[in-house]
Amino acid sequence: MILKGNIYQQILKKSANCEKQIAVLFDPDNVGNETLIKRVKLINNSKVDYILVGGSLLKKSIDNCVDIIKDNTSKPVILFPGSCCQISDKADAILFLSLVSGRNPEFLIGNHVIAAPLLYQTGLEIISTAYLLIDGGKVSSVQYMSNTIPIPADKTEIAVATALAGEMCGNKLIYLEAGSGALNPVPDKTISEVKQKITCPLIVGGGINTNSTILDKFNAGADIIVIGNAIEKNQEILKYF
Repeated sequence: MILKGNIYQQILKKSANCEKQIAVLFDPDNVGNETLIKRVKLINNSKVDYILVGGSLLKKSIDNCVDIIKDNTSKPVILFPGSCCQISDKADAILFLSLVSGRNPEFLIGNHVIAAPLLYQTGLEIISTAYLLIDGGKVSSVQYMSNTIPIPADKTEIAVATALAGEMCGNKLIYLEAGSGALNPVPDKTISEVKQKITCPLIVGGGINTNSTILDKFNAGADIIVIGNAIEKNQEILKYF
C-alpha cells in the first residue's frame, strides 16, 4: 500500500527500474456504482498500479466515485481533473495538469489559480504534469472543452519541443494524450523521440484498446499507459497484466 505523499516517488522508482506501469481511468459520469465496484475488483486481481478519476464534464459526485473506489481497493486513487471543479480530498493525489500543447490560458494557468487555495487545504499530493494533446483522428472532448488545437500526429518535432518546454518549466510528468476514444493512439515515433529527450516519466493515453497496442506503447518508451474506454468494452484486457 502506498502512503499519501509517496505516489510520485513510486512512479520515479519504477520508471528508473524500467518497470512498466498501468493506470485505469474512470469517468464518474460514464460508470454506475455497481459497475464501478465490479471493475475495481477486477483491477484488484491485475497488475494495475493506479486508478485515475476525472472527465471532461462532471454531472455526478466525484467524492462518491472516489469513496466507492477507496472502499474496494488499496490501490492509489489519483484525480485527473477536467477543470478546477474536479477536486476531492478523498483521493490520494492529483495530476495538476497544464495543457501546454494549447494556447488557452485558462488551461495553462487560469484554472490552476482557482484550484490552488483549495488544493492547499486538502493535503493531496500535487503532481505537476505537462499535458500534450496529440491528434487522434477525431475531435476529442479535451479538444472541444479546452478550445485548443492538438499537435498534428506527424509533427513529432513540435511534440518533442513542447514536452521539453513542459519539463523545463518544472513539470514532474509528461502526458501524451490522443483523447478519449481516439481513432489513432499517440504514434510510437512520437513516444520514442519524446522519451529520448526528457528525463521525467512519460505517460501515454488515448485510443489504447488492445494488449498489442499497450505493448507497442511500452516498447516505444512509455513509462505509464492509461486505459480508459477499453475497459468498458473489454474487461479481459486487464487479465494480461
